[in-house]
Amino acid sequence: MERYFDWKSLLKSARGASVAMGNFDGLHLGHQSVIDQARGRAAPLGVITFEPHPREFFSARAGKTVVPFRLMNPEARANRLAKLGVDVLFELRFNAELADQSAEHFARDVLGQGLGVSHVAVGGDFRFGKGREGDAAMLTDLGQRYGFDVTIAPLLHVGGVEASSTAIRAALAEGHPQEAAAMLGHLHRIEGAVLHGEKRGRELGYPTANMSVAGLHLPKLGVYAVKLDVLSGPHQGSYRGASSLGVRPMFGENTPNLETYIFDFKGDLYGEHVSVALVEYLRPEMKFDSLEALVAQMAADCDRARALT
Repeated sequence: MERYFDWKSLLKSARGASVAMGNFDGLHLGHQSVIDQARGRAAPLGVITFEPHPREFFSARAGKTVVPFRLMNPEARANRLAKLGVDVLFELRFNAELADQSAEHFARDVLGQGLGVSHVAVGGDFRFGKGREGDAAMLTDLGQRYGFDVTIAPLLHVGGVEASSTAIRAALAEGHPQEAAAMLGHLHRIEGAVLHGEKRGRELGYPTANMSVAGLHLPKLGVYAVKLDVLSGPHQGSYRGASSLGVRPMFGENTPNLETYIFDFKGDLYGEHVSVALVEYLRPEMKFDSLEALVAQMAADCDRARALT
């Protein structure tokens, strides 16, 4: 998949794409339905999204602190889009220049002249342009003026609930990863590099792959049955495991992170890129009376996780 961060200087091969446009945080079934509206045309399949997320940009501009809300970091989103068969990703820098463009200027300068798109698919609730002045209907009219067709995908419901990033965040916050997966169309994943930790797990007989969750929406803290894909390095492949997401209350107050014990694995993963999929919530974080009690609970957690994965 080709990946671009600017709309002003593209390779000729990237122009003329049929694109889906939106923030696509989580890439849930509703997002996938928008992408499917752009698929199957006589043009490369593209996606237009924005980085940083506009919500982050406008909060910073207003001097406000925003609680981490993202379901995916940019790399995780790019990896999922590649799996969905996207040919070209336009991950446009969302800066003051882009934020202050009128809806018409965005359609003309970015979509028509800059990217040279042939077709644009958006969700029914899509907004664009300074002050969110533009909607899907306006985009359709502007497309006729600046040389591209527009398709509007209806909002998608799963089990009577609109598939949305907001609903997925709520399900994860309540410890219901399977409910989130039903709306996502895939297990919720946390991706990133394996970092050096304090190596307490190794001392207890359960060495873990540690990952930062900074900037991401936090699912309910606790222990999960997981599936893990190693995406780089000599140990690339799929594994099963148990993860602890939280602040490690046995060892004082700590920054939240994700620690994964990988079943039947031996090797060095430091610096490698991994993807951890939350399968089932097992239990909340707990503070034990002794390390022996903690180790006994970890063994029980792993037995349950093996049965679930």
